[in-house]
Amino acid sequence: MYEDESVIAFHDNHPAALVHILIVPQKHIASVNDLTAEDEAAMGRLFTTAQQVAVQQGVARSGYRLIVNTGPNAGQGVFHIHMHLLGGKRLGRLAG
Repeated sequence: MYEDESVIAFHDNHPAALVHILIVPQKHIASVNDLTAEDEAAMGRLFTTAQQVAVQQGVARSGYRLIVNTGPNAGQGVFHIHMHLLGGKRLGRLAG
């Protein structure tokens, strides 16, 4: 659905919402715990790509959620950092 030299975005195979897109940096970074100062531009690119994808998917105005899971207790099952963009319906509140 979207790809450039820094990031790729595609539909999740097991969607948790009507719109569920994964946004992944091209550079391998295992998790947020492995980020360095050199990765700041790549992480910023995840957010600007999320904005573009939200517009493309028609959820920018109604709202969407961005999630990055870090570590097994948070539900990270793939150890290549990635962002989930969820939208298309009213999402429940998160604990906290």
